[in-house]
Amino acid sequence: MALIEIKNLSKVYDNEGAKTEALRGVDLNIEKGEFVAVMGHSGSGKSTLLHIIGLLDNPTGGTYHFAGKNISTYNSEEIAKIRNQKMGFVFQSFNLLPHATVLENIKLPLMYSDIPELQWDKIATDAVSSVGLEHRLNHQAFQLSGGEKQRVAIARALVNNPEVIFADEPTGNLDSKSGQAIIEIIQKLNTEMGHTVVLITHETYTAEYAERVVRIHDGKIECDDKVKNRRTKGDCFVK
Repeated sequence: MALIEIKNLSKVYDNEGAKTEALRGVDLNIEKGEFVAVMGHSGSGKSTLLHIIGLLDNPTGGTYHFAGKNISTYNSEEIAKIRNQKMGFVFQSFNLLPHATVLENIKLPLMYSDIPELQWDKIATDAVSSVGLEHRLNHQAFQLSGGEKQRVAIARALVNNPEVIFADEPTGNLDSKSGQAIIEIIQKLNTEMGHTVVLITHETYTAEYAERVVRIHDGKIECDDKVKNRRTKGDCFVK
């Protein structure tokens, strides 16, 4: 049973009668423990796909099963609980509270969990250690570099020990050296910690860290292949 299973997924945006098809009949399975990179040009539908499988948006049509259960059968409170407890998010813009400390930012998801408050500091500190940022624990977010902010965002995504981590262009605001360090951390979350990872990217060098690449064009999947099995470099990469 796939962790994520979507069939004939569609998404249509209606802006005062002007309809835009962002996704058109997408079928995709992602197994537990996979590291999948979703590639595509701007406007291809890759971020829309992430928002739907990350329960941040609703599809217009099709079905979505997460861990074997149809998402359409859940109410909004149940959806929020799954998103908080089973999913972690890392975004290009970091989404940190600038005047909160690293520790405070990382603890935010725990406030909406069932984990006792007495355990929050220990969990958050362990998450900070996993991204090598212990020395910045009590610094405010605005005092950090871009690479450090993204490490905090990754640590925050880890505190509820999610089933899957969604990373949406996590290196997009970073220089190449910081970007490589971040994608290597994300890879370790998969290979060493066993988290399923779905990476949204337009960058070939980040996608090549994944086991599998899915390429989207005009709202449809046009290529889906294991990285190590691709016949020629670029088969599943945006050119």
